[in-house]
Amino acid sequence: QVQLVESGGGLVQAGEDLRISCQFSGGTFTRYTLAWFRQAPGKERQFVAAIRWTDGFTDYVGSVKGRFTVSRVNVRDTLYLQMDSLKPEDTALYYCVATANSHADWRLSAAYDYWGRGTQVTVSS
Repeated sequence: QVQLVESGGGLVQAGEDLRISCQFSGGTFTRYTLAWFRQAPGKERQFVAAIRWTDGFTDYVGSVKGRFTVSRVNVRDTLYLQMDSLKPEDTALYYCVATANSHADWRLSAAYDYWGRGTQVTVSS
């Protein structure tokens, strides 16, 4: 059974940087497309970034493009999200998700079979 455990969240000031991590276990890491979603209080869950297992292709929601970078280190079975120039509107619970379906629409939360419990990122103004 695949398990995902996020870490690295915290409270930062606007303009600062933060990197969150997701430790993967229970499966073959290199066979999964991985992504980050986030959910702010009172708002719907939102796609943030994804990295495809077949070719390493990455995709981002427009509001974070140029500020966030998703990456994976296969030898560590770890997914990262480097978040630069954080803004108060980035405040949310960030979830790590995984799917073995290489044809899935990775921007849809329903495409993912496995979810972590989330790590809170709070950006103060």
